[in-house]
Amino acid sequence: MKHLIAAGLLALGLASSAAPAQAQVPAYPLPSDAEKAMLATILADTLYIQQHFTKTEYQVPMRDGVKLYTIVYAPRDADRVRYPIMLKRTPYSIAPYGPRYSLRISPSSAMLHEGYIFAFQDVRGKFMSEGTFEDVRPALEKHATKKDIDEGTDTFDTIEYLTKKGPRNNGRVGQWGISYPGFYTTAGLLSRHPALKAASPQAPVTDWFWDDDHHNGAYFLTGVGFWAGFGQPRPQPTAAPAPELQLGTPDGYDYYYRLGPLKNVNAQLFHGRVKHWNDLVAHPNYDAFWQARNPRPHLHDLKTAVLTVGGFNDAEDLFGALHTYAAIEQQNPGLPNRLVMGPWVHGGWANFTGEYVGNVAYGAATSLWYQENVEAPFFKAYLKDNKPADLPEATVFESGTNRWRQFGAWPPKEAQDKVLYFRQAGGLSFSPPTSGDNERRMAGINFEFDQFISDPAHPVPYTEATAPAMTREYMTDDQRFASRRPDVLTYQTEPLAEDLTLAGPVQARLQVATTGTDADWVVKIIDVYPDDTPDNPHNLPNVHLGGYQQMVRSEVMRGRFRNSFERPEPFVAGQVTAVPFTVQDLMHTFKKGHRLMVQVQSTWFPLVDRNPQKYVPNIFEADASDFQSATHRLYHAPGQASQLVLKVLP
Repeated sequence: MKHLIAAGLLALGLASSAAPAQAQVPAYPLPSDAEKAMLATILADTLYIQQHFTKTEYQVPMRDGVKLYTIVYAPRDADRVRYPIMLKRTPYSIAPYGPRYSLRISPSSAMLHEGYIFAFQDVRGKFMSEGTFEDVRPALEKHATKKDIDEGTDTFDTIEYLTKKGPRNNGRVGQWGISYPGFYTTAGLLSRHPALKAASPQAPVTDWFWDDDHHNGAYFLTGVGFWAGFGQPRPQPTAAPAPELQLGTPDGYDYYYRLGPLKNVNAQLFHGRVKHWNDLVAHPNYDAFWQARNPRPHLHDLKTAVLTVGGFNDAEDLFGALHTYAAIEQQNPGLPNRLVMGPWVHGGWANFTGEYVGNVAYGAATSLWYQENVEAPFFKAYLKDNKPADLPEATVFESGTNRWRQFGAWPPKEAQDKVLYFRQAGGLSFSPPTSGDNERRMAGINFEFDQFISDPAHPVPYTEATAPAMTREYMTDDQRFASRRPDVLTYQTEPLAEDLTLAGPVQARLQVATTGTDADWVVKIIDVYPDDTPDNPHNLPNVHLGGYQQMVRSEVMRGRFRNSFERPEPFVAGQVTAVPFTVQDLMHTFKKGHRLMVQVQSTWFPLVDRNPQKYVPNIFEADASDFQSATHRLYHAPGQASQLVLKVLP
């Protein structure tokens, strides 16, 4: 089984709760040596924790009187040796409560054995902590009274208590967390507590109009399953987890199709009980509600060294990692602020060896390399050695060639913008279209545009797999199933004469028209393997890599937000319209002999909710009768040339 680690963690109850909306990975024939070794290490570490750590539980008081439940695991010799504290704040439960020990307490085995005190806290209003929970609680730039609270003050008060009243320590604190705990790590920076010397936001929830809930304003439908449990009210402290959504079928496509428009979520599932869903419905645009929940403007005047971590195959919080790093970099000149981007799924650097994602191999145990060569040295430098970490600004994995690279900035300053043009007859070229292609025009090839019928009643699936929720593997899935559909436009280059390396974001500049008044636009960037590519023995026998269309980056844009995310506007039916948007960063080499392919479509189900294609003020309140078929056109004529702006490394 290729994902032995995932299976082992699940069996032990160790799998990260950072991604509860994702479906489980499929079985594979044989585990790798690294996977066997990693699982053996984890199992050995569980015994080490019980033998070498003492568990203590605290009710840590906040400045407004609310007490937050905190569990601390301290080395048994902490009364003689001064260790630093590693803090993790989470809304996902710090269980087990009481005398039982957690089976994992450290970011990695390397850090477990180096000597740290590990502290875990249920955030305000979750599980055993008192108070009222608020999703992505807004940060207060100024506190009017001494009792005003936000996640920064809660972190400050926690650090103050632990360093002075917790186990004896060296007065230095580090913080880390993945996904939602990553948000609390970002918010912890805003505590500006002098003892907080190092922090690592990892796949941090950051801005829900671009990660998790939405991508460019389009709602990620499989999040319904997450909010069905996580969003339920908790009137008083409890150790019990919320019940999960039971679909009653392994087929998420069929389930969400039968569920119908988004307005049915409350009518059939939540019945008004899930506050976050009510907020989604009440705030369909990027208004003051969402803007207040964006921590990036507050990330100034920081004194803590930062290591932001993300995965290029993260289906949930890729945006958060990239933009948290960028916001800190822009607002804190001279601050030690580093970025690591690996080939990982959500949280994959902590729970998987990082050798594979789906059918794509990355050649080595990338997660173990990161833990031993980046993460552990980062915290050790600032928390134990009291000196700057000897790490580059950006440590980034280049897929395609499968190697780690180091840069002085991200995106790399040496990357050059290069325009890739959509062309007639399904072509892609770095040369712009011209009006002199008369031979093609005379041959009956449409020189101006390609078109397709987009029907919400028959949406394009995002994966061939039958799964109840979002699969981790869809980010590297073979896209041949999509390229064969008439409602997916497919363009590709000729086989490349030399390697082509992309490093950084992609700017999509589409020129489109529709017979409707609203539409979504999905762009997928794909590496097409040569037909003679040999199969990988780690894959299932029916997976063939000859002609494989590996998705390396994808993004959706809700067309109504093309000019403003605050003020949406309809399309004028039949009018050619520019739709610009950012396709998130990648670092990938399309090797000589491969092709670069781009697919464009307007449905991506059930990953993304269906656009009615008739403009309505609020898609969360659209009726079934609002959904209509529409004909969409993508233009590639001179003066109306759809294009992608790539960042190419020379």
